[in-house]
Amino acid sequence: MGSAVTMEAVDELRSRARSKRLEGREEFLSALGEILSNYLQEYRLELDPERLNVFLVLGVNGVGKTTTIAKLAQYYRSDSTSDSEDVVLAAGDTFRAAAIDQLSLHGERLGIRTIKQAPGADPGAVIFDALESARSRGSRLVLADTAGRMHSKQNLVNELSKIDKIIRNRAADAAYKRILVIDATTGQNALRQAEIFHEAVGLDAVVLAKYDSTAKGGILVPIGKDLGIPCAFLGRGETYDSLVPFDTKTYVAELLGSDVT
Repeated sequence: MGSAVTMEAVDELRSRARSKRLEGREEFLSALGEILSNYLQEYRLELDPERLNVFLVLGVNGVGKTTTIAKLAQYYRSDSTSDSEDVVLAAGDTFRAAAIDQLSLHGERLGIRTIKQAPGADPGAVIFDALESARSRGSRLVLADTAGRMHSKQNLVNELSKIDKIIRNRAADAAYKRILVIDATTGQNALRQAEIFHEAVGLDAVVLAKYDSTAKGGILVPIGKDLGIPCAFLGRGETYDSLVPFDTKTYVAELLGSDVT
């Protein structure tokens, strides 16, 4: 969780223990669970049935972003009564040929259409094509991949701001969400990533990938408390069906190693 948030939570727990005269492990865990729950926010990432939905999926290289996009595609396709034409993948990470190939492979395995261009192409053009394709075929969700590494922070901010502007202009009537994928094992680096991407485009929610690892993913606490960014999903495994909606009560119980929240 980081030292600052930890110290604040401990101070609040100490104050509550004195004022309420808490005794025993269970009472302390229950109080701490309440404190941490107040720092966290849930986000229900539901599709608008009346409009095109566009998710701009962000994240640095290596956090599991492309795989998370595939899991999101599976999640919303499974939730739909229609066929896979409902979902369109946009290979907007044109800086890495491997990213295009990886997303295309996921699309093939899931039977979902992937809009792509050659490596080095303008990412905005790829996403523009995906938006136009989705409208022409009546699709209801576009999942757009993005590059996670630029030459500098400012370069990253500028590129993402450009893509954000294209979506706002070409899909002004769409339900548009900006989703950051963070790795549960990266600790405080994830907080810095959230700060940078939030500055670039303004985040609606985060997805915590690799939550099935040994790390507890406590970084969600400062992201929620300090940045006010909620969590939408947890990635609990390697399969396409392993994405689950974030639930504060369950998360805090697992973080504390207790059923008491």
